[in-house]
Amino acid sequence: MAGRLLSGIAGLSGFSTATGAQTSPVGTTTTSVPTSPGASSSLVQSVSPPPAPIYPGAQWMQAPDVHLYGLSAPGLAALTPLLQSLDTTALMVVVDGAVVYEYGGVSTVSYLASCRKSILAMLYGNYVASGRIQLNQTLAELGVDDVGGLLPIERTATIDDLLTARSGIFHAASYLGDATSSAPPRGSQKPGHYFIYNNWDFNAAGGVFEQLTGKGIYEALAELAGQIQMQDFDLGRQKKEGDATRSHFLGYPINLSTRDMARVGYLMLRHGNWRGRQLVPKDWIGTITSLVTPVSAINPPYWRGYAEGSMWGYGRLWWVWDDHNLLGPFAGAYTGWGVSGQFITVLPSLRMVIAHKTVPGKDASGRRRDVTVMQYQAVLMHIIAASAMGGVDTRR
Repeated sequence: MAGRLLSGIAGLSGFSTATGAQTSPVGTTTTSVPTSPGASSSLVQSVSPPPAPIYPGAQWMQAPDVHLYGLSAPGLAALTPLLQSLDTTALMVVVDGAVVYEYGGVSTVSYLASCRKSILAMLYGNYVASGRIQLNQTLAELGVDDVGGLLPIERTATIDDLLTARSGIFHAASYLGDATSSAPPRGSQKPGHYFIYNNWDFNAAGGVFEQLTGKGIYEALAELAGQIQMQDFDLGRQKKEGDATRSHFLGYPINLSTRDMARVGYLMLRHGNWRGRQLVPKDWIGTITSLVTPVSAINPPYWRGYAEGSMWGYGRLWWVWDDHNLLGPFAGAYTGWGVSGQFITVLPSLRMVIAHKTVPGKDASGRRRDVTVMQYQAVLMHIIAASAMGGVDTRR
């Protein structure tokens, strides 16, 4: 499986578009890029300013020359062997709306795991802005309860507590895949004060969305999919799952392709604006991608990613880079993150979106496919190293 990119470097004559057509280099400049053996390829200085941001239509536009986007073609090409060594199914890197690199079957539709939660956060935006959803409403005010009953203290949790995974409600979730096996006893934590990655919160947030909007999550998602012209969206593939004997609030799995994940990320990068239409309020984009829980307060403690080279804290259904307001390639970064290797990552300082997918399941040997957080962090660092910012020594 080969990665595809366009380069003006001699010997790298072009790349295949998603349709398989060959594209020739345009506006190529080679004099500013080292090509000799051992020369650094991470610093790329374009002779022209970067192209103006664009939006994909029915198809993504392939970058005419990655150099124009501040990237090294050899640096990106070197990403391919790394991905081949991992369980990566597909990867797409977008800068200013143009595809600068893609790998694997970007049209393959599969399970996004917990990236579903980040998409739900986006769907909340217009209803919060209109006042139809008020984040300070409590579960008691909404009449929310669950199997076996919620405790009085739990019913004081607000909608915002659900979005930030700080409800203090450690009720069993209908849809598994969280950290509640490490949760403290029920009723021991005041809502709003303690973070734990808790699917009860996330599933209840979905139920509250449907209750207050009168619209199903998948109905709202289908509208968004049409607005941003998703290429592979299939409403028939979206179906709730879970054990209703454990909790009334079912999970809402979402199945998308990698190239449609990139559209989600690009809408986020453009602050909710798509071709001049404000599909998600700009202020809301800022709200959900602002740090609420720093890495040091993530629970359980073994989820803190220091040893993995990861500094992902939590916002509102998005993981947010805990950068202490420092400048650099991760400044303002945030990601959707799902089990087995599903990521929708936005690096605003690089004007970049990275969509990464690992189709869940087992390989021929019976081993479960998985790209770990540490492995994905290595992919991110490799991409950053291929950018102009990757050659900046921040300690000087």
